[in-house]
Amino acid sequence: MSIVVEHDKRKKDILDKALDVFIEDGYEDATFRKISERCGITRTILYLYFKNKREIFAFSIKQFLGGLEASILEAVAVEGRGAAERIRAVCSLVFRACAEQRRLLQVILDYLDGARKAGSDVEERVRRRTIRMRHILAGLVIEGMRSGEFGKASVRDVNDALYALIEAGIFRTVVLGRPEIDELDKAVGRVLAGIRP
Repeated sequence: MSIVVEHDKRKKDILDKALDVFIEDGYEDATFRKISERCGITRTILYLYFKNKREIFAFSIKQFLGGLEASILEAVAVEGRGAAERIRAVCSLVFRACAEQRRLLQVILDYLDGARKAGSDVEERVRRRTIRMRHILAGLVIEGMRSGEFGKASVRDVNDALYALIEAGIFRTVVLGRPEIDELDKAVGRVLAGIRP
């Protein structure tokens, strides 16, 4: 049991340090050698945990998204809050994560741009990674309609509007370098006000 715990702990440590290398050097310039040096281990030991740089990058992103998803699920589970308040909390969490992890998101965007140029279906990759958040938001919209907090509206249209604001948040923080989220929070409020009865 202790071997498994140590293995998992070391793997997480490698992922944390590799993420720093990806953020500092970008995906293309990050190498197995740089990652192993940052971790204070040999490349041979690094190969015991990961088969290549791409796998490390994928696990790093999964770790980041897993943490964000856990925070989103906590915000959704808070009792005594209406659907609108929980939707605002989820969106605000995502906006803050984008602002805080701007450099990581830049690396991800660069990686996705390279994958797109190489012929990969980037839209499908992003959709797979964000589908749970879309389901959570849609579930909250439906809950708000059932409770009477929201009037009748197209769940898909409301969900698309909220998701478009999240995409706008990523664009603003990563591409434009504007990490302020107040305007985005207000825009979410306007979308929700538009579906109140």
